[in-house]
Amino acid sequence: MRALLALILIALPTAALAHTGHGDTSGFLHGFMHPIGGLDHVLAMVAVGVFAYVLGGKALWLVPLSFVGMMAVGFLLGIGQINVPFVELGIALSSIVIGGVAALGRPMPVVGAMALVGVFAIFHGHAHGAEMPADASGLEYAAGFMVATALLHAAGIGAAIGVSKLTGKYGRIVAQVAGGVFALGGVGVLAGWL
Repeated sequence: MRALLALILIALPTAALAHTGHGDTSGFLHGFMHPIGGLDHVLAMVAVGVFAYVLGGKALWLVPLSFVGMMAVGFLLGIGQINVPFVELGIALSSIVIGGVAALGRPMPVVGAMALVGVFAIFHGHAHGAEMPADASGLEYAAGFMVATALLHAAGIGAAIGVSKLTGKYGRIVAQVAGGVFALGGVGVLAGWL
């Protein structure tokens, strides 16, 4: 685990936040690249998938669906230029909180888990909307980042399921450890180390 973490830290020291400000950023492809272009977004999106796996049952699809749905609400707020305070802080805290809750592995009502990820999704969606270029097709751009987000959630769930099959009865514990790694990664992003 240490070697993997060291490799990630070596390979990603210059990973920029996923927020625009340079280059062409219009259309489906650019919307798709926005969430996967920054470590802060990737950590949070995959953490949602791992969190959903740790909860299990209906949470496997309801928690990610809640995130994507509320991210669309945040996007509408962003393109409407409606101020949401502390967007960057909310994005950074999302992987810390969601990863941390996954690491704890405590039972949680699905509705509570949906609300938790939904609050953080508003910050992510707002960032996408507020930073969408004026010449971009809002529908294509939104479709791009929503598809990318769903795929990152699926990657978290898929990885957790795969590791669970490999490790047997320790799968859930490994997923909880992964949640802790995402939380630490969020601390690294927030502190400016990553």
